[in-house]
Amino acid sequence: MSVTVRIPTILRPYADGASSVEVEPAGASSLSDVLAALEEKAPGISARIIDEAGALRRFVNVYVGDDDVRFLDGLSTVIAAGATVSVIPAVAGGC
Repeated sequence: MSVTVRIPTILRPYADGASSVEVEPAGASSLSDVLAALEEKAPGISARIIDEAGALRRFVNVYVGDDDVRFLDGLSTVIAAGATVSVIPAVAGGC
């Protein structure tokens, strides 16, 4: 089962500059499995997505297709074969 993970510019150095990475997750194919497979191909990237407590970092958004995983099942969200997972850093700012 292949899943495409879209990598934001700020994290591309972990993926040798690639804007997306194809991964083949083991197991039941949850988001957690997909991120573990991504870590194998892009060492160090998962620490930028998942915090020390094992949860998604507060200022990183992850989407499966058009759906924010925070409104689904978080890291337990089931990922279908051929899905696209997008990692998007939150943008904040202002005066």
